[in-house]
Amino acid sequence: MWPNTGPQRAATTNRMQARNVFLIPPPCLYNFTMQFLSLSRRRTDAFPPEAFTPELAAREGQRVRELYASGILRQIWRRTDKPGAAILWEAPSEAEIRAALVSLPIFEAGMLEIVLIAPLAPYPGFGPT
Repeated sequence: MWPNTGPQRAATTNRMQARNVFLIPPPCLYNFTMQFLSLSRRRTDAFPPEAFTPELAAREGQRVRELYASGILRQIWRRTDKPGAAILWEAPSEAEIRAALVSLPIFEAGMLEIVLIAPLAPYPGFGPT
């Protein structure tokens, strides 16, 4: 006989249910957020290098850490083709992504251009046929 089957399992299940312990966990809730990719560039054409001060960079880093800790910012990369960043975001709407972007100190200073905000969808090649 297989383990956890028959009368022995029924008795165990009844005892566990009486203690509010279940063998099968409750179903997980589906994550209803979307992912977005943003590309930004520093406006080095309009601002000299000395405008990007260490203090501004420190405030930017702090805000990025706050957004990461909140879960909206999932990953961030520095662009190597030009000064700026590529950021993977996760939120229910693009409006929330835009609100997070405009809260960045470099954007608030007018020194950051948002080049792209693109909603992402799963790649169908990995799904069922």
